[in-house]
Amino acid sequence: MALVGLMGAGKTAIGKRLAARLGLPFIDADDEIERAAGCTVAEFFERYGEVEFRTGERRVIARLLEGPPHVLSTGGGAYMDSDTRALLRARAVTVWLRADLEVLFERVKKRAHRPLLRQGDPRDVLARLMAQRYPVYAEADLVVESTAQPAEITTEQVIDALRRHLAFQPLGAPA
Repeated sequence: MALVGLMGAGKTAIGKRLAARLGLPFIDADDEIERAAGCTVAEFFERYGEVEFRTGERRVIARLLEGPPHVLSTGGGAYMDSDTRALLRARAVTVWLRADLEVLFERVKKRAHRPLLRQGDPRDVLARLMAQRYPVYAEADLVVESTAQPAEITTEQVIDALRRHLAFQPLGAPA
């Protein structure tokens, strides 16, 4: 299972809870990228730019998807890459944690480690990213609203959506 969505949507918070509930390991793609690169995502962006970051991100996610089942939290831009998106769709159930602008802004406004939010007014950046990315995120297998409610409730909503999704899979279809 792979969680997609904008920064602040709750991919890590929900992902950790989901993994615990499902008895699976939790993996944060950004943590794995940092481990592979030997620097933070922000430092990588600064040194090499977004294009190089996305190339490394694609390689790391491909490697992770070759491993045993787990819950994967992807970076906000990972699903925008058509190759990464195809790989995720082929090898995982993708879940878009969709959040509105106010929820996202409240969650990220005090965090300085988000490279894309340094490119102008954070609220405006988030609104622009929503306009660009939400139509693509909508290609995910499942969509669950990430609201200001407790993470446990959203986690339960993801589990319910996953149960419904798996119950309707035709025989022989990839889950």
